Amino acid sequence: MGNPTGFINIDRKTARPLEPGERLKNYKEFLPRLSDHEAGRQGARCMDCGIPFCQTGCPVNNIIPDWNDLVYTDSWRAALVSLQSTNNFPEFTGRVCPAPCEESCTLNINSDPVTIKSIEHAIIDKGWSEGWIKPEKPSKKSGKSVAVVGSGPAGLACAQQLARVGHRVVVYEKNDRIGGLLRYGIPDFKLGKELIDRRVEQLEAEGVIFKSGVAVGERLSDKNGVNDFSCEFIDPSILIKEYDAVVLACGAEMSRDLIIPGRNLDGVHFAMEFLPQQNRVVAGDEVLNQISAQGKHVVVIGGGDTGSDCVGTSNRQGARSITQFELMPMPPEQENKAITWPDWPVKLRSSSSHEEGCQRDWEIATKEFIGSNGKVEKILAERVKWQKNNKGKMAMAAIPNSTFEIKADLVLFAMGFLGPVSLGPIENYSLAKDSRGNILANTGDYLTSKNNVYAAGDVRRGQSLVVWAIREGRQCARSVDIALMGRTTLPL
Repeated sequence: MGNPTGFINIDRKTARPLEPGERLKNYKEFLPRLSDHEAGRQGARCMDCGIPFCQTGCPVNNIIPDWNDLVYTDSWRAALVSLQSTNNFPEFTGRVCPAPCEESCTLNINSDPVTIKSIEHAIIDKGWSEGWIKPEKPSKKSGKSVAVVGSGPAGLACAQQLARVGHRVVVYEKNDRIGGLLRYGIPDFKLGKELIDRRVEQLEAEGVIFKSGVAVGERLSDKNGVNDFSCEFIDPSILIKEYDAVVLACGAEMSRDLIIPGRNLDGVHFAMEFLPQQNRVVAGDEVLNQISAQGKHVVVIGGGDTGSDCVGTSNRQGARSITQFELMPMPPEQENKAITWPDWPVKLRSSSSHEEGCQRDWEIATKEFIGSNGKVEKILAERVKWQKNNKGKMAMAAIPNSTFEIKADLVLFAMGFLGPVSLGPIENYSLAKDSRGNILANTGDYLTSKNNVYAAGDVRRGQSLVVWAIREGRQCARSVDIALMGRTTLPL
């Protein structure tokens, strides 16, 4: 590396966000990118460690040491080329990825890894501001056509790769706007939607055709908030007839429910009923009977990223109080490096939303929703403990006399996702599923149990990270190209 002692002489530094009081005033992004100078200094901390665990920790296998060094030497355009060689959308991952690369960094042995995510953010934002990112149109057309169902990160990555090698690609999206959960799952304060619009324009210039407001398959249930809009419906069998290949990248949107007494009271909702509505409001839409946290005691059930997004959105809407329940034990504040590094560790993680105001509680089992006149007013819960049973597995047991009540005018379920909504192409094509209800397809060719039908992203692996979706979309595109042309120039 250019600075062999950078990791010794330079302290880790990340971009400093706006103070909570300022960022709660709106739904805009609040984390600026590092300056060119500071990004270069941070890149200098990347050591010549011999085995770059950061690359294997990164699902898209970003060539991290190379672009760290290029930023250090002020070779920004070359750094952008390196970054985009493995990642179609670094502006998404540079904002919302939990950065497994940093957990894998050799310097993380001392808990001060290279600020890889911040440097990625700086590179891609500079690339856009300098006008270096242009459409990459194919030199010739292949004469083949591919339908991509779903416009989340997996669908977009797959579509872009296939269009760049000359295939005619049509993306079908049931929502009125392109982006999948990037658009209607992630709050605007974490990912500004102008970033998606900018990429959609690029893909269109590269030849991708988008058909929004078109659902492939049967009319979806209003349950889980997956259909609070009007759209056109198309028979999945038509895609088989009209296209040489079909790629299913339609996500895993079936929210985990909690069937206990009082479940049907007003004010008890899935997170994916609540979050998309606010995104639509920010986009300028009128949302009738919007679910709002304003002036309410909010309880979020579930301690992951979706729960955190509910916390941040509730704070901006003016919630009176916010409490977040997690069924599992509170993780340790610091992992045991000797045991976990360079793998992803289980440890306590606090998001920017938690900093903005939230009470968190662990090992809480929700027992009943209590209300009057059809509306929820409080929750009956109890404390539990986890211990090994006679089979050696961890099991939950209630703590005697630990029952308590908490005020709750709005309850949001953020307990994860069970898998894809099993309507439309999954049923129409009679696709085989795995034990969790996801479409069965391996990572060798991403081919499903039906010829010429492929699956990538959450619909195949279950709800996961944006960066995993991008990886699967890219690899699936390569497999489709090989099947259609007998060979491919697309990278692994």
